[in-house]
Amino acid sequence: MSLDIQQITVPFVPGTTVNCYLVKSSDAFVLVDTGPARQRAYIQSALQKAGCRPDNFKLIVLTHGDFDHCGNAAFLAKTYKVPIAMHTADLGMVKDGNMLAGRKQPNIVMKTLIRSLMRLSRINRFTPDIFIKEGDSLAEHGFDAEVIEIPGHSSGSVGLLTQQGELLCGDLLGNTKKPDLWSIMDDVDTAKASLRKLAGHAIKKVYPGHGQPFNMEYFWDNYSY
Repeated sequence: MSLDIQQITVPFVPGTTVNCYLVKSSDAFVLVDTGPARQRAYIQSALQKAGCRPDNFKLIVLTHGDFDHCGNAAFLAKTYKVPIAMHTADLGMVKDGNMLAGRKQPNIVMKTLIRSLMRLSRINRFTPDIFIKEGDSLAEHGFDAEVIEIPGHSSGSVGLLTQQGELLCGDLLGNTKKPDLWSIMDDVDTAKASLRKLAGHAIKKVYPGHGQPFNMEYFWDNYSY
């Protein structure tokens, strides 16, 4: 099954961006992550330009529950009549809007910052329609990819690996300065274990939540953990 992966990059906080990926197969679309709510118009415009409509938009998949990745999920699901899929371990983040749900307790400064600035507003909260787990296939939705559980950034972080060896990895890996383990981790040891797990898969190219796609061979040649 031939797939076309379109990167949709939108501003996040000053000086940073976040990625969504619109995956097209034949005339079916799947959106992986949805960006922050304040970039809704940009996301909608990208969907419209790609030809994404209620009749061919099949699924929204969230790599994890952070507000910069799920901020438009509820709106798009209602607008396009499309289901939302994610891992159950991050449910509290999107249902209650609390980005600390399911995570270790950070220091008081970080906890205050997250609770005050990094919450999913009530109008954008939701309960997913589909819960995905390790080994699940998304082929029935027009996306020939396998779910890989890769916790570390959050408890419910997942990657989506296509048959062609393309990995959409959420925030396990990033590439803003160079391909690397993403700088913001809830549990670094768990994240490194997830990274070692990826070594057992035939991954050719990585599409991260932040920064530009990169070749996995280059990453393995230059990363030491």
